[in-house]
Amino acid sequence: MHRFAHCFVRRPRAVADNGRVLEMTREEFEELVAEALDRIPPELTRLMDNVAVFVEDEPPAEDPELLGLYEGTPLTERGEWYAGVLPDRITVYRGPTLRMCERDGGDRQMVVEEVEITVVHEIAHHFGIDDERLHDLGYA
Repeated sequence: MHRFAHCFVRRPRAVADNGRVLEMTREEFEELVAEALDRIPPELTRLMDNVAVFVEDEPPAEDPELLGLYEGTPLTERGEWYAGVLPDRITVYRGPTLRMCERDGGDRQMVVEEVEITVVHEIAHHFGIDDERLHDLGYA
């Protein structure tokens, strides 16, 4: 049996740190992620298979600026062997997203936009789209 596991990440662009953080509760942030998922076209969400989306406050300590993470086997790499496996996992990280938006002088609308970009970016990995192509499409 072959099992491929891929981890794809979305990191912020480099910006200066001013020490401030936008205020947003976990519940508010989770709602933004849910709204971003709702904006994915139905013809694409119907194709998503065995994937779960989570919100975490902070990423692993070794990558503190991580905005999002896809862990799993992209649809393009699944074969007959793919059965009885745990769902792929998409995680969107609240803390780094808020910090990045604050450093950029952003507001709630910037957070909405960054969450949407991160959600689309990680779902694209579920469909087998790599970081280079996402960069070309403006979702890096």
